[in-house]
Amino acid sequence: MRQVVVLSGKGGTGKTTVAAALAHLASRDGGAVLVDADVDAPNLGILLQPQIEATIPFTGGSRARVIAERCVGCGRCFDVCRFDAVTWRDGVYRIQTLSCEGCAACYYQCPEEAIAMDPCQAGEWYRSSTRFGPLFHAQLFPGQENSGKLVSTVRQQAIIAAAAAEAPWVIIDGAPGIGCPVIAAATGADLAVLVTEPTMSGLHDLQRVADLMQHLRVPPIVCLNKADLSTELADRIIAYCRQEAIPTAAHIPYDGHVQQAMQTAKAITELPDTPANHAMRVLWATMVEVTRATG
Repeated sequence: MRQVVVLSGKGGTGKTTVAAALAHLASRDGGAVLVDADVDAPNLGILLQPQIEATIPFTGGSRARVIAERCVGCGRCFDVCRFDAVTWRDGVYRIQTLSCEGCAACYYQCPEEAIAMDPCQAGEWYRSSTRFGPLFHAQLFPGQENSGKLVSTVRQQAIIAAAAAEAPWVIIDGAPGIGCPVIAAATGADLAVLVTEPTMSGLHDLQRVADLMQHLRVPPIVCLNKADLSTELADRIIAYCRQEAIPTAAHIPYDGHVQQAMQTAKAITELPDTPANHAMRVLWATMVEVTRATG
């Protein structure tokens, strides 16, 4: 089993478009289990049109609650709360759930043990079927945290499913950026496909995510999307990759067929004889070669 995570230092580079194409090609090379690891704003399902088979609640933390029959009104919880979640009215202390951050300072400081920490459902994760194989994805509820923990949960379930099905590929569509969800998606992967674009922000954010992959010891390859938008910046990205010994696996041209594929909820590799399709297949071939060499 080879785990490939598709990342980008910034949003809007075409990461999910690339991930969907790789999922399509992996499904035709022995089979794949797919993961949408962007649990804050998942969108791989827009292209894959998943049919949800199971919905599982995700508990991401706890919220404090006053046990009224034990409370003596000492006000210690009010004093230690740094989020203004504890209120006092008519001689009674209460905790506002929406303001509580679950830090448990009041729980540990209460001399009467009159504070309980109740588990809080922060979101849901799903097991779905798609035309390219099983998809594991999730959605955090608005305002909830612990996205890294949820990504780890979804990814672990995908690995279990891939092992049971003897699927040779796990394709992970990571979140943009370099934060906790990205770390959870990439740690221990066999390869990272870094999708970038020939812009200044694309170059700078590529450097950040490449540094992160070096720290996590995940070998990267670069996919330069919309490569013909700026020859100058494309050359700078290629020079950076050469300097850092990062393979530039594919140059995907700006191709109107990509928009056509998105409008019909298809991967670009499902449209025959398009420039982007051919470039994706070059990326796939390089990805297979690199994972076999490193595996």
